[in-house]
Amino acid sequence: MPKINLLMLLPPVLFIALAALFYTGMGREDADSLPTALSGKQAPAIALTDLGNLPNFTDADLRDGQVKLVNFWASWCAPCRVEHPNLVAVADQGLPVYGVNYKDLPAQNALGFLRELGNPYRSVGADPQGRVALNWGVYGVPETYLIDGQGRIITRLAGPLVKRSFDSTLAPHLQKMGITITLDGSGD
Repeated sequence: MPKINLLMLLPPVLFIALAALFYTGMGREDADSLPTALSGKQAPAIALTDLGNLPNFTDADLRDGQVKLVNFWASWCAPCRVEHPNLVAVADQGLPVYGVNYKDLPAQNALGFLRELGNPYRSVGADPQGRVALNWGVYGVPETYLIDGQGRIITRLAGPLVKRSFDSTLAPHLQKMGITITLDGSGD
């Protein structure tokens, strides 16, 4: 009887395991989404530096009893320009939006961005080293988190907030909380 070398079995076993992993990943409800491990958990603490003379976003803002969006953005980020009109529209409809300016130096760049496009943020702070973003699990800007009134993360939208992603990711959660926000499709 021939001897079976166990090392010869390793490649097919690894291939089958990898194929199963890919197959289950493709079967997610939204294969394009980047899930966050923080869903349902308290949002990490916010400790930001002031951004000019704008109201500073503090940790107390996260737990003020209101549903809100927290948006990580930068002036050098092209998709942040695309999503910006939609952030303005959301804020204009009454949903508070808080901003975290990510690794944007000098601060004048961020202030110029807001002067040019408008400021949708109830308050905003700077994260020049990216430490707050790291604690939140930010992959890259823009990213937007839906936070309940007690400071728990409900969900995250990785990438620009455009009508399609808003309708599929954020709107269902907002509707469950009795909040209706509509976007007209600008930037989509």
